[in-house]
Amino acid sequence: MITVNFEKYSMTNLSIIDLEIIFLGIKQGGKFDEKDLEQSELNRLEVGRILDQLASLIERELIELNKDGSFGVTSVARHILWDVQIPLGIKILKVLEIKAQSIEKISSFLLLEQKQIQNEIEKLRKRHLVLMSPLRNKIGIQKIYEILPDGIEEIKKTQSQDFQNEPKNINPHVDILSILEKTIEEINGIKEISYGKKNNLIINLKKIKNGLEI
Repeated sequence: MITVNFEKYSMTNLSIIDLEIIFLGIKQGGKFDEKDLEQSELNRLEVGRILDQLASLIERELIELNKDGSFGVTSVARHILWDVQIPLGIKILKVLEIKAQSIEKISSFLLLEQKQIQNEIEKLRKRHLVLMSPLRNKIGIQKIYEILPDGIEEIKKTQSQDFQNEPKNINPHVDILSILEKTIEEINGIKEISYGKKNNLIINLKKIKNGLEI
């Protein structure tokens, strides 16, 4: 298991532009280049601003420069938000720690179905970890969610208990089964994959799971 210093790479240290750049790489399978940047929503920014953001992300070890001139998302960046071991509620809180967002945007960043996000964010709202505010725009009223102080504390508590330290006295066999279950759940929620491919992935993972349980 990779140990990540989440205190150093906390979401409060990331801007929305940082997140958009890393997410662009995630969508591209972990690798992106200048052409991908130009064809994304990031093209709204000046070239100098983009270069500064890329340099900053490289310095913080969140992306790396490949030999062919492209950029790669590092394992450190993946573990901040897209690690299958991180509970969905914490992922949502991490996104909102950067900027208040709609369910549509949260769903997009996490590559999950909106219904799945809706169900989880309602639990967070009932626990007073997030606040929903209606916002009027060109298309009508949109629900915008923002993180509350208790939500920030929840992130810190979970990081210190579950992610910063190596787990002790854990049966690796049970741990692998747990990871497989969470991976299957994540795949079920992914939008940008065909049904056939998704089904094949789940079948293969279940074969591995059943083999481990023998």
